[in-house]
Amino acid sequence: MTFAGTEKNFSRKWFISYSLITLGAFILAAGYVLFISPYKIVPGGVYGIGIIMYHLVGFPVGLTGLILNIPLMIIGLRLLGPRFGIKTVVGFVLTSGFIDGLTMIYGDAPLVENDPLLSSIFGGVLLGLGLGLIFKAKASSGGSSIIAMVITKYTHIPLGQSIMIIDALIVLFGLLSFGDWTIPLYSLIAIFITGKVIDVVLEGFSYEKTLFIISDKYETIADKILTDLNRGGTLIDAKGMYKKDEKKIIFVNVTRREVAVLQDFIHQIDPDAFVTVIEATEILGKGFRSLPEKVSD
Repeated sequence: MTFAGTEKNFSRKWFISYSLITLGAFILAAGYVLFISPYKIVPGGVYGIGIIMYHLVGFPVGLTGLILNIPLMIIGLRLLGPRFGIKTVVGFVLTSGFIDGLTMIYGDAPLVENDPLLSSIFGGVLLGLGLGLIFKAKASSGGSSIIAMVITKYTHIPLGQSIMIIDALIVLFGLLSFGDWTIPLYSLIAIFITGKVIDVVLEGFSYEKTLFIISDKYETIADKILTDLNRGGTLIDAKGMYKKDEKKIIFVNVTRREVAVLQDFIHQIDPDAFVTVIEATEILGKGFRSLPEKVSD
């Protein structure tokens, strides 16, 4: 996704955003040059096409990405409106420049010799870290995501599926170009890890849990949550499906440590209680990270 920048020029937030874009572009480029490109791994996107072109005809990866990104940016502006700010342009220009600059300095030899699997893993980590930092600055690396947004607009295919289709076609193009079945396999590993690392950068590691507790001792459990854990919660009226009896469900968000404390307490007072523990991707509100803090990032 891409966003138009709203920061005031040369403000603290402006400097942070462009620092993230610059750092993210450099890390992204390092992932391509040191791990991905030397083994002909094709992790989708315009730089995946650039890797194919580089190994087939020697055309620079970064320059290919830049040449493809410029018309894609124009298409995006015409068909999708002014959703692509200057930060996105800076992002893909820096990435292209860093890729070709690092290639000139370091060459095209892999950092880890004779180990494409390890390279696909660590390459995916660097790509995800770089892209995550760029996304965190409300920017984008451009490329296939623009095509995906156009496809979504005119076909109503979900954006995530559109991106997957485009990346899959680029990976298939790599297979046809190089005739090596290991390339798409390593590419899929890199794509998977990239996505996971992006999620971690944008959302952080999850240490919070959401609990749904059904127990006849709900008042005692609620008192434990309020007094000992100093947490709030919600009582939800419910009805059992089998006996149709009235139930109370406690809905509460706690930390990982507090889950263990609460589970031990529930086991002591009501071994027959029903407890569902869900991984909370993000919790915003009192007792956790505040919504203003999230929005101001």
